[in-house]
Amino acid sequence: MMTRPSDPAFVSADGLPIDPVCGMEVDPDTELRADYGGHTYYFCNPSCLTRFTADPRAALRPAPPTSAAADAIYTCPMHPEIRQRGPGACPICGMALEPATVTLDDAPDAELIDMTRRFWIAGLLGLPVFIFAMAEMFAPAGVHRAVNVRLADWIQLALATPVVLWAGWPFFERAWASIVNRSPNMFTLIGAGVGAAYVYSVVATVAPGVFPAGFAMHGRVEPYFDTAVVVTVLVLLGQVLELRARRRTSDALKGLLGLAPRTARRADDDVDVPLADVRVGDRLRVRPGEKIPVDGIVLEGRTWVDESMVTGEPLPVEKEAGSRVTGGTVNGAGAFVMRAELVGSDTLVAQIVQMVAEAQRSRAPIQRVADRVAAYFVPAVVAVSVGAFVAWSVWGPEPRLALALVSAVAVLIIACPCALGLATPMAIMVGTGRGAAAGVLIRNAEALERLEQVDTIVIDKTGTLTEGQPRVVAIEPTGPASDELLRRAAAVEQASEHPLAGAVIDAAKARGLAWPSGVPFESVTGGGVTGQVEGREVVIGNAALLRDRGIDTSRFEHRAAAWRAEGWTVIYVGVGGSAVGVIAVADPIKASTPEALQALRDEGLRVVMVTGDSRATAEAVAARLALSRDDVYADVLPDRKRDIVRDLQSHGRIVAMAGDGINDAPALAEAAVGIAMGTGTDVAMESAGITLVKGDLRALVRARRLSRATMRNIRQNLFLAIVYNAVGVPVAAGVLYPFIGLLVSPIWASVAMTFSSVSVIVNALRLRRIHL
Repeated sequence: MMTRPSDPAFVSADGLPIDPVCGMEVDPDTELRADYGGHTYYFCNPSCLTRFTADPRAALRPAPPTSAAADAIYTCPMHPEIRQRGPGACPICGMALEPATVTLDDAPDAELIDMTRRFWIAGLLGLPVFIFAMAEMFAPAGVHRAVNVRLADWIQLALATPVVLWAGWPFFERAWASIVNRSPNMFTLIGAGVGAAYVYSVVATVAPGVFPAGFAMHGRVEPYFDTAVVVTVLVLLGQVLELRARRRTSDALKGLLGLAPRTARRADDDVDVPLADVRVGDRLRVRPGEKIPVDGIVLEGRTWVDESMVTGEPLPVEKEAGSRVTGGTVNGAGAFVMRAELVGSDTLVAQIVQMVAEAQRSRAPIQRVADRVAAYFVPAVVAVSVGAFVAWSVWGPEPRLALALVSAVAVLIIACPCALGLATPMAIMVGTGRGAAAGVLIRNAEALERLEQVDTIVIDKTGTLTEGQPRVVAIEPTGPASDELLRRAAAVEQASEHPLAGAVIDAAKARGLAWPSGVPFESVTGGGVTGQVEGREVVIGNAALLRDRGIDTSRFEHRAAAWRAEGWTVIYVGVGGSAVGVIAVADPIKASTPEALQALRDEGLRVVMVTGDSRATAEAVAARLALSRDDVYADVLPDRKRDIVRDLQSHGRIVAMAGDGINDAPALAEAAVGIAMGTGTDVAMESAGITLVKGDLRALVRARRLSRATMRNIRQNLFLAIVYNAVGVPVAAGVLYPFIGLLVSPIWASVAMTFSSVSVIVNALRLRRIHL
């Protein structure tokens, strides 16, 4: 049996120790063992023990995650429900899949490389075909005199075949997948159009006699290799541009990850180690001007830190012992020693990147409009193409069958469901990335869309309008001395996460008091806490809680009323069934709050404050913030916060709720948009659709402006896509031919199709430069 503690990370499911060097299970009675970091490690043979003792940190380092594309999970940016191992194409829309998790892996984009190679090879092979087609179009007689047309057709066949069947093969694969999955998309139309033009051209070259006379033009059945080649090349160009745009968005997220330095300096031995080797609890030294490696707490030293990368605010923040620091932020002129608290994927920057990546792939409600249109779009285009062929065949001029084929293929090529599908996701991708850079994390696209429509914002006072770090400013004990009162209160409050509990504990620590640990603790929702301290029940909370426990608080009401008039929060303390004192706690209003509330009012929002504090305390705070008495709700329990949100919504208001605590979570989930403070609890952030990284309400103003800009951009994109198709498809079908003799060539149809997608992408990328 093991006689010494073993690291839980190196114990098998059967309870046997695991050799940290080779990973084998080890006999727990072996003499091959070594102590390191408070744990005992066991080894299967002397060589493993020797390697471990030479460099224990290297031996205990977890294996780096594989960067092999085949092992990564890939997803579709337009259909995030599609997930598979390794790269590929979305079975719904045909778009190239992208990694679900953003990493700093600098491996090249295989899809982009492949499409780029196909584009250049197809372009070089297709250029002679295009030149011959243009010459034949503008000077057919001269070309026919100078060139053996039959030989030219065979040369075009030889050049066009690798372009269509190799360079364009991914499009045929996606077209077939769309048919198998009953999800017609852009590639269905491209596959049908290019395939029809190529097969027709091959037959026209190899066996032109099989066609009726109606297909003859200029005395022969002309092939359309130029159409098949040019459309393939232009679609490849569109894919390359789209992949590059998506790569830029991904690079922006990688840029956030790259804010953290690649190494960290251990304070114990002043040695630089790779960031991947930093463990929770490590002491790290940060020198002037360096980037902070991971999230943690300052242990020694004093400095100013530039946190603009997460807050968007240019002013540096003072840090001293006990202050929290964020990985990737930039240290000022001072040096300090910190303790690592969050490392790897747990750091704030890594969490921001993953949240943004997930939000970029979420779907806004407005996307449903595009989805409904797209569901009927491809079948409608195919119907128009067939109708155009029939109409030209029956009523068109000679050579009517050749013109009918040109028109039908042009309709298939010019129609672009891709532009319609990209309209919303591209704007969401760029908008959420811009928000992250401004300290606003968008968890899902619906929250971003709904925020534009919000007309009322309900804000929890503690931790949102105020610092959330209240301080004890007055104590009035009776009986025991104030120190004894604080000691008993701290003993109960030590297990609570409420900000007021922290104020009591900080005050007790400041007086150098000691209190028993492990006190039985019970939290009373909306009331306070109770516990047993040295055999006596201690009740701490509001007056209602003490009265519910049969404790008379009337002797302290006069003092409590005076404190509330100052805007202070009053905590009653009862011991052994009697009221023994009151504690006044002040939670300072954030310096940025008045400016933020005024900006929200300027945006046309009604601001409502809710708090569990008394009416007097709430009104004192409201007066300083220029809030109307009608917009202040006091003595509010957590479930009542949700009721307030429901009541406002029942009167036709579109409500956003901003809060930071566990007790705010139900209201955050109930509101049209939940907004959590990044300085608050995890539960609050999980319940919210938007997180303000540093808990500054001015970031909410930026979020509102971002929402408006993003939704405006989406509407512009949808307008561009819908108008393009509404105009392009009928023109390609030939509706203008009877009036002005215009018949769109499939080549120009492919140019227009590519331009429509690129225009949507370029318009969405403008969001990166908006001023928030």
